[in-house]
Amino acid sequence: MNFLEGLWFIVIALLFALFLAFDGLDFGVGMATRFIAENGRERSLFMRAIGPHWDGNEVWLITAGGAMFAAFPLWYASLFSGYYILLFLVLVGLILRGVSFEFSAHALTDRERSVWQWANFVGSLAAPFFLGMMLTSLIQGVPMDSDGNAWAGFFDVFNWLSVIGGVAVVFFCFVHGLHFLSLKLDRVMSRKMLNVTQKAYWIAYPALAAFVVLALIFTDFYAVRPVSSWLITVVILAATIAGHASALAHRGGWAFISSAVTLAGIIAFIFNGLFPRVMIATDAANDLLIKDAAASPYTMAIMTVVLCVLLPAVVAYFAWSYAIQRKRLPAVDAPDANLKYAE
Repeated sequence: MNFLEGLWFIVIALLFALFLAFDGLDFGVGMATRFIAENGRERSLFMRAIGPHWDGNEVWLITAGGAMFAAFPLWYASLFSGYYILLFLVLVGLILRGVSFEFSAHALTDRERSVWQWANFVGSLAAPFFLGMMLTSLIQGVPMDSDGNAWAGFFDVFNWLSVIGGVAVVFFCFVHGLHFLSLKLDRVMSRKMLNVTQKAYWIAYPALAAFVVLALIFTDFYAVRPVSSWLITVVILAATIAGHASALAHRGGWAFISSAVTLAGIIAFIFNGLFPRVMIATDAANDLLIKDAAASPYTMAIMTVVLCVLLPAVVAYFAWSYAIQRKRLPAVDAPDANLKYAE
């Protein structure tokens, strides 16, 4: 494995981490439209809070998939063919969530608007759940041959670790979304969001403990990379505790940063354990390694130049878009009808 291959493995991990940290808040807000919002007005307000951001936040996932296709075509082929159904379900969730903003904004009746608000909720719940299932199924190993052809059976995808992994991603996205709403809504609603997360965090500790126990049983991460795996686990736990403490202190900004670190930590744990593999086979002799899945050095070099040119511009744009939308939304700005979410 050369430097560029290792670099692009890290870049793809970073892109997935950015996707969970940014689009995770959108998923959380979508879930909050049913779990927290008390009426149509509040649901409209929640959707407006992420209206300017949700589509841009999806770019990180698209970029991660594109980078995987260009930098590690064999990884892309094995992953997308072996987990075709789960990725299809993720895509359906993203489509439901995406179209719901536009159709809800142009709904002519309360009933129509409610249908599309439900679509937003279902899509926001389904996408992170199935993505979490795929990621935590992936780390257990899947049936593969020596050519990298993967076929994930039902119980390779649906098992204790993958289900808890999916639920964990959903839970932390939900908390992350509430923290974002605590920064975007008026002071009364902000306090309400943080009061909910104060209680919700108590669910996180047994869930994390269960995940670690199952990871010890069903993965080789703690055996193959013990120091880094335990270190990342401690960071995830510390970020969870920090988020809980910040919610108790009504420090929405710190709570938001902490939950973002937790979500990024999940991706760090997975990619750290995978290295130097990109796909783990049930037969270790068929593991797909970074060096075997990588594109040519020339392709890697061109991609690195493009990354160095475009990444600063993308980061600057994201910083600017959040900066100009940083003001809190008063509740009076959420009429019951004809609300335009995406501007």
